[in-house]
Amino acid sequence: MSTTQAAPLMTNAEIDLLCVNTIRTLSIDAVQQAKSGHPGTPMGLAPLVYTIWNRTMRFDPQDPIWPNRDRFVLSNGHASMLLWSVLHLTKTQAVNAEYERLGQPSVTLEDIRRFRQLGSKAAGHPEYHWVSGVETTTGPLGQGVATSVGMAIAQKWLAAHYNMPGFEIFDYNIYAVCGDGCMMEGIASEAASLAAHLGLDNLCWVYDNNHITIEGNTRIAFTEDVATRFLGYGWNVLRVGDANDTDRIERALETFRKTRGRPTFIILDSHIGYGSPHRQDTADAHGEPLGEEEVRLTKRNYGWPEDAKFLVPDGVYDHFAAGVGARGANARLEWTKLFDSYKATYPELAAQIEQMQRRELPAGWDRNLPVFPADSKGMAGREASGKVLNVLAQNIPWFLGGSADLGPSNKTLLTFEGAGDFQAISPGGKNLHYGVREHAMGAIVNGLSLSKLRGFGATFFIFSDYVRPAIRLSALMELPSIFVFTHDAMGDGEDGPTHQPVEHLASLRAIPGLVTLRPADANEVVESYRYIMRLHHKPAILVLSRQPLPTLNRNKFASASGVVHGAYVLADAPGGNPEVILIASGSEVSLAVDAHEKLLAEGIRSRVVSMPSWDIFDLQTQEYRDSVLPPKVKARVAVEQASTFGWERYVGTSGRVIGMKTFGASAPLKELQRKFGFEPDGVVAAAKEQLGRE
Repeated sequence: MSTTQAAPLMTNAEIDLLCVNTIRTLSIDAVQQAKSGHPGTPMGLAPLVYTIWNRTMRFDPQDPIWPNRDRFVLSNGHASMLLWSVLHLTKTQAVNAEYERLGQPSVTLEDIRRFRQLGSKAAGHPEYHWVSGVETTTGPLGQGVATSVGMAIAQKWLAAHYNMPGFEIFDYNIYAVCGDGCMMEGIASEAASLAAHLGLDNLCWVYDNNHITIEGNTRIAFTEDVATRFLGYGWNVLRVGDANDTDRIERALETFRKTRGRPTFIILDSHIGYGSPHRQDTADAHGEPLGEEEVRLTKRNYGWPEDAKFLVPDGVYDHFAAGVGARGANARLEWTKLFDSYKATYPELAAQIEQMQRRELPAGWDRNLPVFPADSKGMAGREASGKVLNVLAQNIPWFLGGSADLGPSNKTLLTFEGAGDFQAISPGGKNLHYGVREHAMGAIVNGLSLSKLRGFGATFFIFSDYVRPAIRLSALMELPSIFVFTHDAMGDGEDGPTHQPVEHLASLRAIPGLVTLRPADANEVVESYRYIMRLHHKPAILVLSRQPLPTLNRNKFASASGVVHGAYVLADAPGGNPEVILIASGSEVSLAVDAHEKLLAEGIRSRVVSMPSWDIFDLQTQEYRDSVLPPKVKARVAVEQASTFGWERYVGTSGRVIGMKTFGASAPLKELQRKFGFEPDGVVAAAKEQLGRE
């Protein structure tokens, strides 16, 4: 049984408490039935989430992707039952990947009954691509609040570009709930510092100050003054001393909405496992079910039927419908009317907004992309990238990004007239300055992408380690986030092994759903961007050289458009019947070409395959892959200034890989190439060895 009669003529306070306890008990029952999960935080934070959703947020459950909705981020994602409960009780509707409303709830009561089970929409942690109403995937602590900073930047940028006198098209707020774990993770500190610098007054973090983590009371590891820390950043800091006081919570949220020039941080003193006679304020309430007897005792404390499970009393659905449902529907209706007038007055801007929401590209988005002439001296991958970025940012109004304090080195600065810097006083700028905050940068890029902007972040490839958690989440969320990494191999020679990525290509290639591209010359850089910009549901990383690479003569060699296939035959033996295949990516492609020409001069029929992306190549038909790498040609040599891990899939068990099996060293590039065997003669020798012609 899922419903019962509520008491007649309930006061406002009584119906509020009934709704709060419904969230609590749904959470308790779901965790207990799953025999897995985190009941304590939902028990403590149910009044907060109820207040944000039913009293404060502008969110229409009937249209959960309405562009001007307020955003809610549950950064402490282990408390996912808070979100599943409120999405169910508000009857938030499902939307598919094509942005079509499906006419069914995003989270059913059956999903909640099957919490953490295969196929249930109520997963262990919130998943963006899986459930409407989830604004971002959370679980790795700190990622949610950092992503919310990207969302807040996006709103400011959208308002600066699209709001016109009398037309406040974008004026939404972002609410993020976080806990002690988020406060301890370094990414949150990075993000909070930048949010204050940028004056993001549309951003509110609510800190669940319950003093409990998995190992016990926070005093064993976390005794800093968090309020003073955030005051130091420049946030507006508020405190609510009782998490059960919904009126005080509402007043604090109202103060946030009135605050200008800085983000708001609300410290909410709560009790984990609230209402549990033996688990309240203990670590036991954090990450395991209460147990059947404790569930009954807790429900008794709430005045709840002790044996009822998954109970939604009469009046609860109606109360949410009268609260967030009515408020959200009215706000959306008013916005829709406003946008209709806006379309009539500013049709071009309105068309951009509509394209952006569908992740489409404007007509002519790739016009004027450079075509680089053949040049033996060539151009660094980062230089070519900078030229492409400056074209794309002019052709695509909602394309923006920047670097983690390495813009001049990454060549990611947008220098065209009017590009500008995104700052508190100039929120329409296209250059984002993340500072030396790579971890936060990755999450912020995801926040931009979740807001339908095309955002990019950049740093040295070696520091992709700091960005990796956000990259992984972008793949999990199926976001078209863009990450630009330069100084890809030995080109940063004298800086030594701390700045020479070895294992990074293999590591990132291992992430499902991520497209990794390492182009061979300037024209492959252009084609890589052409491929990346068409992605709707996949993130991409571009791995670029610091040093100049020869720009290949495309009249002599195959067109760089072959990048779209992930790998292509760049140069071939006469008649297209190779004895040996040389496969390479990035800076080693020109090395393979030099070796190829030496082999041809000796009468050895070789083929050069440029392979900028394993991920893309593996998506091609078997027929195409066999045309590039004929199965009958067993003699194969792969060349890459990176770990050899994984190359056996293309060279076979008998093939040869010239790569890195150690870390690098500090020396000029040419000396490093000689030491580690990245020279044409070494490739020639390996090819001959494959053919038994040593």
